[in-house]
Amino acid sequence: MIDQRMADSINDQINAEMFSAYLYQSMAAWFADQNFNGMATWMTAQAQEEMIHAMKFYNYLIERGGTVLLKQIDSPPTEWASPLAAFEAALDHERYITERINKMMDLAIDIRDHAAKGLLQWYVDEQVEEEANATDNVEKLRMVGDAGNAKYMLDKEFGTRPVLFTIPVSAAD
Repeated sequence: MIDQRMADSINDQINAEMFSAYLYQSMAAWFADQNFNGMATWMTAQAQEEMIHAMKFYNYLIERGGTVLLKQIDSPPTEWASPLAAFEAALDHERYITERINKMMDLAIDIRDHAAKGLLQWYVDEQVEEEANATDNVEKLRMVGDAGNAKYMLDKEFGTRPVLFTIPVSAAD
């Protein structure tokens, strides 16, 4: 049976990961409204990845005999000043998630929950990748500045990120 402190922490993290998915899907919608369809695709893929992260915690908690408690998900922002501002917000959010994961690892170490440490190590490694990707995107956007042609090419590059699944937008699809 999982320690209740760890179960509570995991339930909180499920909520944080689902909020992350909401945030990135909100960014995808904003990018689509701004006609940055490649950036919208990138954020949609990121939102899907965050749901996978949430479900990994969800399934782990069930496997350990804990109770999953799904909580209300806060509404994310819906507008950003620019593509750069949106990606900077994504980087800030990934840093926040990294801090949360690190605190969970500290708890697992403190309560000697070796199974949780194994799970959390995957997330520690994943957050290194998440922050690196977010930093790379921010730096690319800073590099191109307001140059329309460069921003257009960058949008095309972001659009090459594969999404796990797409949902038809009309009944005809």
